[in-house]
Amino acid sequence: MMGILVSVIVGVALTLPISSAAICAALGLTGLAGGAAVAGCCAQMIGFAVMSFPENKWGGLVSQGIGTSMLQMGNIVKNPRIWIGPTLASAITGPIATCIFHLQMNGAPVSSGMGTCGFVGQIGVYSGWVADIAAGTKTAITGMDWLGLILICFVLPAILAPLINMGCRKLGWVKDGDLTL
Repeated sequence: MMGILVSVIVGVALTLPISSAAICAALGLTGLAGGAAVAGCCAQMIGFAVMSFPENKWGGLVSQGIGTSMLQMGNIVKNPRIWIGPTLASAITGPIATCIFHLQMNGAPVSSGMGTCGFVGQIGVYSGWVADIAAGTKTAITGMDWLGLILICFVLPAILAPLINMGCRKLGWVKDGDLTL
């Protein structure tokens, strides 16, 4: 349950015009909670980037995927339902990150709130792995570690958010042009 809450709350904070990175830094958010936060942020960034690709093409993919999902804030104000896909994707990837892959972000706490922005979230997870190995609490970086990081941060958000958004489109809640930057 906490994986869902942390993932959704930090992911939403990332998209809002506030600093999710500062919140995570102030809270010292690391470990499994940091992993859930990274998952939520990635779901927002990659989710918006991929689901808006038909409207924003490559520029939108890059600017939202490794820049910020905050670019969609004006569109969210116009139609809050565009936020359903990335937010539900956060709710799904958070517990997968914590319960299945045991994804921990043991780097600098600020990295927990950065998602894929400049790949800071992923660098934080990796630097945490290296620090854990140096401290003797982890023996090696495994294939399962890498698989979890790639699935949680990139693959699942790129699949889940557009699929959920497709359902929203079928219900008439999201229309062409709603995601145009």
